This record gives sequence, structure tokens and C-alpha cells, in this order.
Amino acid sequence: MGRITFLGTGTSQGVPVISCRCAVCLSDDSHDKRLRSSVLVETKGEIIAIDCGPDFRQQMLREDVRRLDAILVTHAHKDHTGGLDDVRAFNYTMRKPMDVYAEANAQKTLTNEFYYAFGENRYPGVPDINLITIDENPFDVGMVHVIPVRGYHLELPVLGYRIGNMAYITDMNRIADTELDKLKGLDILVINSLRKREHLSHFSLPESLEIIKKLAPKRAYLTHISHEMGFYKEVSEIIPENVYLAYDGLKLEFDE
Repeated sequence: MGRITFLGTGTSQGVPVISCRCAVCLSDDSHDKRLRSSVLVETKGEIIAIDCGPDFRQQMLREDVRRLDAILVTHAHKDHTGGLDDVRAFNYTMRKPMDVYAEANAQKTLTNEFYYAFGENRYPGVPDINLITIDENPFDVGMVHVIPVRGYHLELPVLGYRIGNMAYITDMNRIADTELDKLKGLDILVINSLRKREHLSHFSLPESLEIIKKLAPKRAYLTHISHEMGFYKEVSEIIPENVYLAYDGLKLEFDE
């Protein structure tokens, strides 16, 4: 069996949002506290992170992650890549570069924003990153077969990933039917669901539920959730039986 751990389930600002005094941001329920979205996937002897946002260090310490074999990048927005500098800790303990799988357009942003990690005569101790170029074609990370799923974040091309009978989709508001075909027969579908009302670049709750209904996975988990979604407890009571709000630290098993 493979395992997925939700490192974070919040939107770009997390929950609570800085300076916000709404009821959700003030909630005492730990399920309403959300770091930036990312997951850890453990399968077939590999430990893989999908995205590494600004909370990456905190998430790695919380889950006591002592080995990380690769990072899959969905897209280069800061809330999904801002923690890349902290892979240098794994460089030190594992004595090797970090394999980071990303599309060419995302790599262009990463090499610009983390320029000090990719230039000549690098300062000692900067992150050692091995960028591996991917596209919409399947690829392997060790023994793990990964199927990319193309979607769009407004007009920005984004990749989701299917690994075994689990798929992770974030920061999308549009997926073609041909790409949805890659997501049939899942044990677990993780999909972004920002809030109840429509958003210009993320799936809303009704939109994500419609995709879940079409794909009919055994279970579906909503992530990349904003404070506008409402309380975890209240939303959990109004969504279908096989659909759940993910929360930070949640661990699930799936068929490899």
C-alpha cells in the first residue's frame, strides 16, 4: 500500500489569514488551521513531495521527514515552491542533490527566483537542485510511475499527478475531458476546492463536486481551501458521503 500525508491544505495565504478576524480564522478547531497546500507520497520505496511551499520546513519537521527522494512541482507560484531553499537540509543529510521534476516554464521561474542555487561559483551551502524536465508524458521516479494531468490555473498551464490509484489536482479551474480520462478508477482523488462561490482561477465547491461525481472515485478529498469555505465541521455535514475536507496531517492509504 502507498500512503499520502497532507502536509498542508490551505490556499496561498493559509488559514488563518494574517490580520483577518473572521470566524473561521479565529476558530479553535485544529481542522480549520491550514498551511499552504502540499502532500507527501510514500510508495514503492520512494518518498516524494508534491510541491514545497513557504511552510515546507515546518511541514517536514512536523512529520519528522528524514528522507526525501524527489519533489514534483505542479506550477511555479510561490505558495507551491517558496520552500525550495530548505532542500539544502536534505542535501546535507542525504549527501546528494534534490531531484525536482518540473515543466520547462516552471523551471524558468525557479532558476530566476532561486538564481543563487543555479549559477556558477555558487556560495557554499546553497541548495543543490537537480532539475528534471517533464511534460504531459508519463515518467518514473525510481520504481514509481507518475502520470501527469494537464489543467489550467486561469491561463497558466498546471500539472496534477496520478500515482497508482491516487491522484492529486491543485490550483486548477479547467481540465479537458481527455485529461479527466486519466483519472478514472481511482481509490483517492484529491482536488482543489477554494470556496463555495465561483473563483476565476480555482475550482469552487460546486465545480469540484461535479468533477468528483463525473469521475466517481472511491473517496475524494478537497484541498487548497480558503477561509471563505467555512468551518470544517459545518462543510463536512453538507458534502456527499464519499467526499471529505482534507486537513493538515491527514494520512491515507491507497493501492499502488
